Amino acid sequence: MPFPTNFQWGVATASYQIEGAPYMVGGGRSVWDMFCERPGAINDASNGDVACDHFNRYKEDSALMKELGIPNYRLSISWPRVMPEGVGAVDQKGLAFYDKLVDELLENGIQPHVTLFHWDLPYELYLKGGWLNRDSADWFADYSQIVVDKLSDRVASWMTLNEPQCFIGLGMQSALHAPGDRLNFKEVLLAGHHAMLAHGKAVQVIRARSAKPSRVGWAPVGAPSIPESNSQADIDAAREATFSTPGKTVWSNTWWHDPVFFGKYPDLEVEMFGSDCPVPKAGDMETICQPLDFYGANIYNGQTVRSNAASGEPESVPHHLGIGRTVYHWPVTPDALYWGPKFFYERYGKPIVITENGLGLSDWVALDGKVHDPQRIDFLSRYLGSLERAIDDGVEIDGYFQWSLMDNFEWYEGYRFRFGLVHVNYQTQERTPKDSAYWYRDVIKSNGASINR
Repeated sequence: MPFPTNFQWGVATASYQIEGAPYMVGGGRSVWDMFCERPGAINDASNGDVACDHFNRYKEDSALMKELGIPNYRLSISWPRVMPEGVGAVDQKGLAFYDKLVDELLENGIQPHVTLFHWDLPYELYLKGGWLNRDSADWFADYSQIVVDKLSDRVASWMTLNEPQCFIGLGMQSALHAPGDRLNFKEVLLAGHHAMLAHGKAVQVIRARSAKPSRVGWAPVGAPSIPESNSQADIDAAREATFSTPGKTVWSNTWWHDPVFFGKYPDLEVEMFGSDCPVPKAGDMETICQPLDFYGANIYNGQTVRSNAASGEPESVPHHLGIGRTVYHWPVTPDALYWGPKFFYERYGKPIVITENGLGLSDWVALDGKVHDPQRIDFLSRYLGSLERAIDDGVEIDGYFQWSLMDNFEWYEGYRFRFGLVHVNYQTQERTPKDSAYWYRDVIKSNGASINR
């Protein structure tokens, strides 16, 4: 078989991007509701108040996934929908939504994979300092317990945090994402430390309270480097670049993964960051370093690297003129899905799950009533071909979650770009599966044999 017989094919979404804002139906506000009110923050001046109205249309969307042959669905829970103030009282209606959603998925033969946090921090907790407050780790653990107690009799796959590089770096360093702060690097790293502490405590909660055996991981950004050639020097340079950090930035693989898997911050970054580094309290690193079952990675592209002929050091190779790009201007680099899993598996020794991969396009419904997106099919064919090559070369890869099931609120870009296999008319909420949705159905049914290589 092209892919392992137990390979997990799936799709992914996030609560704020598709559900509609919790505060519209009695829940709480998130930092994204706050951020969307800031003039100029969102490129089309939109918000997530309605989004794809998944809160009201989850049965329709579950049935659509069944029609499209999707066996695994990665969803996220909205913290302010469950706990409007982030702590204390639980909104039973909000919690019941996820209870019903899980039941609906299972009735349609779809396994839920739950992410506990995909960026929608409760607004009330932001007013208490958010991730800068060390108590945030305990707030998150308490929230996680509520969700795990409710859903773990049916959910067996959990992820704690999605892309801390984004909600910490873009949210608190560059201000491109909510909450839109520009903090000193020292405070950015402190917030990141608290987020990792929250991750560790959430893993402890899942292990202690899950009603059934569970697989636990998380879903950070995976930012691999790609060797320019197959020479050993270039491969070594790409590996070194993948696990190094270009200055005082959170865009690092090792800064987030070494504490989670090895229980310590990487020596090179500690030296580079100097006095900006957080000072862990007793027991912090042990809490952060909880045993995980897989290495989740959101991989969209990579940077080509070669070994400098004179020094032997890694040096970036500019993308060639005219390289394929998505509407986000992200380069199309399929080999990222070979070298990323390969390097991550070598270093951390855990099965790899591609928790996100896909591309944004400008899709529309054609005159024939269909949505033709051949570029998405070509993109996914190329990337999945690279992933298959990694499997053939011995990398243990357990699953692949395409981003995204449906077009949605794409953060600071609003509704301008479309990542979905399913087109959404935001005026009528009509769902139209794109050509790529039916193509992906065939890929899943054939376990990858139908991919054009």
